[in-house]
This record gives sequence, C-alpha cells and structure tokens, in this order.
Amino acid sequence: MRILLIEDDPSLGGSLQSWLQLDGYAVDWLQRGDQAAAALATHAYQCVLLDRGLPGLDGDAVLQALRAQGAGSAQLPVILITARDTLADRVQGLDLGADDYLVKPFDLEELSARVRAALRRQAAVPTPELRHGDVVLDPAAKRVTQAGEPLTLTAREFAVLQALMRRPTHILSRAQLEEALYGWGEEVESNAIEVHIYNLRRKLGSRFITTVRNQGYGLAAT
Repeated sequence: MRILLIEDDPSLGGSLQSWLQLDGYAVDWLQRGDQAAAALATHAYQCVLLDRGLPGLDGDAVLQALRAQGAGSAQLPVILITARDTLADRVQGLDLGADDYLVKPFDLEELSARVRAALRRQAAVPTPELRHGDVVLDPAAKRVTQAGEPLTLTAREFAVLQALMRRPTHILSRAQLEEALYGWGEEVESNAIEVHIYNLRRKLGSRFITTVRNQGYGLAAT
C-alpha cells in the first residue's frame, strides 16, 4: 500500500511518515501543494493525507484538482489533516471531496484507524481482477489463485506480482518494481527485487516470470 502525505511542517511530516511506515505502508512525503499533481500522475496511491494550509498550492485546490480528474482519481481516499477545527471548516472540507477530516493535534493511533477505514471503504468499490494464464490476482481482496487454488504471498511479493500483472506485455525495470514497494527515502536492500522474484517463481512456477538481461522482468507469454 502506497500513501501520499502532503504536509509542510517538517517535524509533523517526518513523524507521520515514520509512523505510517511502521504500519507497513510505503509513504511519499511532499511539503508543497504544487508538487502533488506530478506525484499523482506518476505513482499509484491508495490514500492521500492532505494538509489544507500548504505553500505553492493550498490543500483545497489540490483536492479540487484531484476530484476534477474523474475516473480513478474520484475514488482515491483523501483525508484532510488540518488545524482548522470549526464546523464550517469541516463541512467545507468534506464538501470539496474529502473522505475524512482529522483535526490537529491528533493521536497517531487514530490516524492509523482512519487510514484503515478509508482503505476498507475503497476496497468495497469493485476492482477488476487481473488475470494472466491460470493466475488470478484480486487487488481488493489481496488474494492470488492459480488454477483455482489459493497462493500464500507476502505483502511485498503481492506488490511485485501486481505491478507485473498490471502491465503484462511490458518489461519492468528493477527501479520500477522497487517503486511499487518502497516510499521515497526508504532504504532498499540491494537484492530485494531478486529475492521476491525468486520466491514468486518458486510459488508460481519457474517460467511464469521472465528475465530480460539488462532490462528487467516481465510475464511469460500465455
């Protein structure tokens, strides 16, 4: 799961990023609202934590631009995190398209619970299954089957397989696969992708994932 955090307070932003990483999320942290569009256009996020008072472009404008895009962006959960605590502020934020509203200061445990709730609501929206050969990946249920039989994958094995199955005719580089697993600034083990690919081949069959020398990994033709 990848979260986009947009918060200009360095102390709070660092604390939130570290806390959410402990929860198992990959977290990309921006400190300016005008950087949001590029991040949202190039990365697939499952949730956005958005401060309303941001330099460059305020959080309200970021939220309005996101909702105006329609399609998948209309379903992306957005939680506003802000010091604006009046009833009028809350109503305005929700009317702009936020899914939830969290007033600073807040407890980190509550933040985690709000994120989980937002992800559960998102999972209730039908998400197309990904299929390749006899392998079926259900993004919402976090479930993989092969020939109808369930497979047990770790969270990061699932993320690597999902990235490959989303683009079954493409070769994905090691850097592209790392992006599916880690937030900006997280330490990446030098052989992490190779280990996950090895484990996936062991579980799915040695020929399911192909290696293209000096380019990366892809799915074998069916």
